[in-house]
Amino acid sequence: MMKKKSISASKASLVLFLCQMISALDVPLDSKLLEELSQPPTITQQSPKDYIVDPRENIVIQCEAKGKPPPSFSWTRNGTHFDIDKDAQVTMKPNSGTLVINIMNGGKAEAYEGVYQCTARNERGAAISNNIVIRPSRSPLWTKEKLEPNQVREGDSLVLHCRPPVGLPPPIIFWMDNAFQRLPQSERVSQGLNGDLYFSNVQPEDTREDYICYARFNHTQTIQQKQPISVKVFSMDSLNDTIAANLSDTDIYGAKPVTERQPILLTPTGSTSTKVELRGNVLLLECIAAGLPTPVIRWIKEGGELPVNRTFFENFKKTLKIIDVSEADSGNYKCIARNMLGSVHHVISVTVKAAPYWITAPRNLVLSPGEDGTLICRANGNPKPNISWFANGVPIAIAPEDPSRKVDGDTIIFSHVQERSSAVYQCNASNEYGYLLANAFVNVLAEPPRVLTPANKLYQVIADSPALLDCAYFGSPKPEIEWFKGVKGSILRGNEYVFHDNGTLEIPVAQKDSTGTYTCVARNELGKVQNEVRLEVKDPTMIIKQPEYKVIQRYGQVSFECIIKHDSTLLPTVIWLKDNDELPDDERFLVGKDNLTIMNVTDKDDGTYTCIVNTTLDSVSASAVLTVVAAPPTPAIIYARPNPPFDLELTGQLERSVELSWIPGDENNSPIKNFVIEYEDGLHEPGVWHYQTEVPGTQTTVQLKLSPYVNYSFRVIAVNEIGRSQPSEPSEQYLTKSANPDENPSNVQGIGSEPDNLVITWESLKGFQSNGPGLQYKVSWRQKDVDDEWTSVIVANVSKYIVSGTPTFVPYEIKVQALNDLGYAPEPSEVIGHSGEDLPMVAPGNVQVHVINSTLAKVHWDPVPLKTVRGHLQGYKVYYWKVQSLSRRSRRHVEKKILTFRGNKTFGMLPGLEPYSSYKLNVRVVNGKGEGPASPDKVFKTPEGVPSSPSFLKITNPTLDSLTLEWGSPTHPNGVLTSYILKFQPINNTHELGPLVEIRIPANESSLILKNLNYSTRYKFYFNAQTSVGSGSQITEEAVTIMDEAGILRPAVGAGKGYSEILFATSPVMHTVRPTFYKVQPLYPRIRNVTTAAAETYANISWEYEGPDHANFYVEYGVAGSKEDWKKEIVNGSRSFFVLKGLTPGTAYKVRVGAEGLSGFRSSEDVFETGPAMASRQIDIATQGWFIGLMCAVALLILILLIVCFIRRNKGGKYPVKEKEDAHADPEIQPMKEDDGTFGEYRSLESDAEDHKPLKKGSRTPSDRTVKKEDSDDSLVDYGEGVNGQFNEDGSFIGQYSGKKEKEPAEGNESSEAPSPVNAMNSFV
Repeated sequence: MMKKKSISASKASLVLFLCQMISALDVPLDSKLLEELSQPPTITQQSPKDYIVDPRENIVIQCEAKGKPPPSFSWTRNGTHFDIDKDAQVTMKPNSGTLVINIMNGGKAEAYEGVYQCTARNERGAAISNNIVIRPSRSPLWTKEKLEPNQVREGDSLVLHCRPPVGLPPPIIFWMDNAFQRLPQSERVSQGLNGDLYFSNVQPEDTREDYICYARFNHTQTIQQKQPISVKVFSMDSLNDTIAANLSDTDIYGAKPVTERQPILLTPTGSTSTKVELRGNVLLLECIAAGLPTPVIRWIKEGGELPVNRTFFENFKKTLKIIDVSEADSGNYKCIARNMLGSVHHVISVTVKAAPYWITAPRNLVLSPGEDGTLICRANGNPKPNISWFANGVPIAIAPEDPSRKVDGDTIIFSHVQERSSAVYQCNASNEYGYLLANAFVNVLAEPPRVLTPANKLYQVIADSPALLDCAYFGSPKPEIEWFKGVKGSILRGNEYVFHDNGTLEIPVAQKDSTGTYTCVARNELGKVQNEVRLEVKDPTMIIKQPEYKVIQRYGQVSFECIIKHDSTLLPTVIWLKDNDELPDDERFLVGKDNLTIMNVTDKDDGTYTCIVNTTLDSVSASAVLTVVAAPPTPAIIYARPNPPFDLELTGQLERSVELSWIPGDENNSPIKNFVIEYEDGLHEPGVWHYQTEVPGTQTTVQLKLSPYVNYSFRVIAVNEIGRSQPSEPSEQYLTKSANPDENPSNVQGIGSEPDNLVITWESLKGFQSNGPGLQYKVSWRQKDVDDEWTSVIVANVSKYIVSGTPTFVPYEIKVQALNDLGYAPEPSEVIGHSGEDLPMVAPGNVQVHVINSTLAKVHWDPVPLKTVRGHLQGYKVYYWKVQSLSRRSRRHVEKKILTFRGNKTFGMLPGLEPYSSYKLNVRVVNGKGEGPASPDKVFKTPEGVPSSPSFLKITNPTLDSLTLEWGSPTHPNGVLTSYILKFQPINNTHELGPLVEIRIPANESSLILKNLNYSTRYKFYFNAQTSVGSGSQITEEAVTIMDEAGILRPAVGAGKGYSEILFATSPVMHTVRPTFYKVQPLYPRIRNVTTAAAETYANISWEYEGPDHANFYVEYGVAGSKEDWKKEIVNGSRSFFVLKGLTPGTAYKVRVGAEGLSGFRSSEDVFETGPAMASRQIDIATQGWFIGLMCAVALLILILLIVCFIRRNKGGKYPVKEKEDAHADPEIQPMKEDDGTFGEYRSLESDAEDHKPLKKGSRTPSDRTVKKEDSDDSLVDYGEGVNGQFNEDGSFIGQYSGKKEKEPAEGNESSEAPSPVNAMNSFV
């Protein structure tokens, strides 16, 4: 138990120690400094671990190293010292460890096979190379064998075995014929990974005697050939003929015809197999099947998907290729061969192992005496690699003791180092599949300060721009830097200066008084040194008179001015550009000191002219546009494009040049300015023409520069002022020879996609840029600033390579070099890339929130250390969300908001907050990989604000002297409500406002009754809520009181305009103020009071609408009780009535009204019935002419009879008129009534008026156009046709004449509905 406690205590102290480590020194890359400082050896170049050499050439084993003092070199061979002095064939290059073994002068490569290791040593330590295994390449001959001819029946499968000799490295296999032509391959015939040639089924055309397998040994550039193999395919027809010729008729059965066969696997055999592949390698799986028809191969991964972007199918899908495999690619892969007769499958179990790869390779450590440090060596693999440490090439267990050193697994901890602690340490990570070896030195230096910036260096800047004064330094321990202005000035401090870690002094805004001498002082415990630099601040350059826009006639003269002002100590240069390019080389352009003049202006001078003024410190520019207009008209001349050149001829053909000549076509009245020469590459891009060059129009020959490995054709285009001619006919073709590439890929980049890789990409060379066949790329990389050797790999013609096992986000030096079959391109330039980013490790600390007002807050945080970002710092994200409203104390769904602040900012503003609310926030750092952990949630509260407007205001229950108001509390109170403010004032007929009355209402009230108001008066209301902060926004409404009590029965004020009356029971809050009637726009839309007035074939539909303005209505109707779909009619405009036409008489209909765009918003249904059909229209004969004439005749006749009777009576005689009339009644007089003398079927207007009670005198006509009785006693309503009087579509009354009257409604109708226009009209009928 005691032992376990001590172990855990030591681990705790180790963790505490690592947390207190002091970062190592950074040594500037100053060549003079590096030459003076002592440094342990570093291996800079070495041969590969597995080194296969050409046995015909000298063996060169590389080993280069650097150090101070220069290191000495020694070698071991097969684990023992290799004394090169005793072997005359072996020499070592001067000042180098590279061995040269002389094979060409009698030595044998086989004698030098073995494992070599180089050691570079100086007084500060020893570095060792990898174990370099030397093996000579072998290309043995084919063993002689007797090959029998292959006779096979048509449709059968066949395998031709290659069995190449075992070489080093293994040869490349291919099949050819005697004419050295590759044998064609297809889904039916293909070459396997082992080199054998597989036939899924043979066909007669496969018969030949020259199937030859070739083995190419690239290392020795030799090709070995197998003896030709003969294949003869017998078809069924020829086989039957042979049998018939040798057998009697009774013996002939005949060969069976070619039969189709289901698939069987030729390779691999069985139903399952296994394969082991190493991480990072290419996994190749193969399935080749026999069958007729030829089977099709398909691949799947059991329980998963084939990796995207890394999976390729080769050899007609018979080979599955997965590049850059990882442990995740382990699993079962199934190949399925299928044709129309069936299928067969094979499962390959793949296991991915891994040779060791770096997670963290040890890095060189430069320390000062007494400092602490660590070397960390972390690797991974499958199986897990073993880590072993060496000191100066000796296992650390037997190396000399060092009290400052402590080994803890994959870490060596150094504490209180001294100069004698300097050494080179090696970390070896190994498993059964390989090993990694890394050298890292510990260099303990005690150096007094040195300033590397040259003394009295002069810095010049423009006023109001930043100035950076360098003070590059080195010392061990790390010196402290101070700056002074002047020789005896005080130390510089304050916000006007920025002091960088590398010693640089930054003056963000340099002024004229910043000019002077600045002194940099570097000091540590070993000494002090200072250096002086000078700063000069110059006046900025300005253009005090800029060029101006000009319009000039053709052939005129124009001048642009450009007058400048500059610092007297700076020498400016003025450059003029036309359309951002150099001025034309034309004597018409005259450049003066302060101007540009153009003589004899032409159309081509039209454009933008720019004056650019440059000094050694700044640059300014100004532009102006020149527009050229037509000169006075001249006689028209027909101009046209030139005709194309012809008779192109190539002469003087050389490897890199050729001479092209041609004959120009007709100019067509416009001189040819120049000829454009284009070329076509028939080898790489046939049919695509590229620009080559152009020459003046007076030239008809040109010497053209050519690229290697291009099949050239040329054409020429003539150009004049009008335009370009058609291209000439192409010249003859000219194929140039191949050569090394002249250039390397461009746009080389290194960006990691994962934390442990580096993705190197580049733009591949185009077609002819390859200069020859076999284009490949040599990709090289090494970690920056750690003195590692270059690691290189040659890849095919691709544009990407992935380096795995890299440390997270470290810089790398990268270069990509092109090569082809003839050699390498020039040495490429190096670029800097970074390995992959990982998520940030820590969250920002010290998060503080300062609430500025009720809707705005400012958040501060401390930046995270850059080393914990583990990537490119992109900025910080602030997540914030509302927890609850302090006024309502009710939580709601949390909706987080995010604000991103770019760069290394340490504060940000949070706008759009809700007042009087509780919020939380946290801050996260962001890099290219994503977000880091969140800081602890910070709670803050916003103060009260002014409320929003009340949610609604309803004014209802109008009487002669009272009005009811109801309202809803604000949607966003933004605090504690203290009261409501109601203001109102009357409005007269000329829209003038009367005195304003204000009422303060307690916050807990929601309704109010106003009494003692004037009747028939319009008022305007203003209503808002208040908190302790102030008043919120107000809502306003207008209303009109009624004229008398008759109007209280549901007046339709504002009908059709989105207004309605809403009746509420309100609390009895009373105020003795002037009374008001109020109209309010509803908060929610609805359609109510749908009424109908039906005739025989049409019906008038009217309704009341409450809701938003500009609603588009529609009417739906159908036969009542029917299951048929509703019919729909669109209402024009926003009117509140509609006439349905074309109805069937005597039919019950259902109707409803809706509004477009409001889902599910319709009225309730109403049912009506049309009037019964009439045989014919009754005509009011009282208005007919014949009836009036007849009545006049009867009256005249009666008058005559009366006169006669009177005369006869006066004479004393009696004439029995009455008796005669009773006995002989006149049919025309029968309809007359005895009681009132009226016609039986027709009543006078007066009698109609008496049968119906009129409206009260003084009642107002509602605004929905109902007709007042007293306004028109002879209204056409009295002559209405059918059941009801009707309105047409524009609201006017339709008067029809009919003798038929509908039965009067009962007096006791208790409907509470407001009288619609139709009902009002019916009341007069």
